[in-house]
Amino acid sequence: MNQNKWITLVKTSKPYQLNLIKGKLLENEIHAVIINKIDSSYLNFGEAELKVLESDFERAQEILNDVEK
Repeated sequence: MNQNKWITLVKTSKPYQLNLIKGKLLENEIHAVIINKIDSSYLNFGEAELKVLESDFERAQEILNDVEK
């Protein structure tokens, strides 16, 4: 069985940033998911993660680097 592995591309305590990055990845046909591990009671604990498929990881990094320039 061919299982797709998801890899963390970015971790941050500011999940709104991940939505911007996810949008840019989707423009380039790279599927991404956001996993929010921030405690809902105490918003200063935890981080949110943006994950992409292992097969898209390198291309996603290139897009992320272009966005950060």
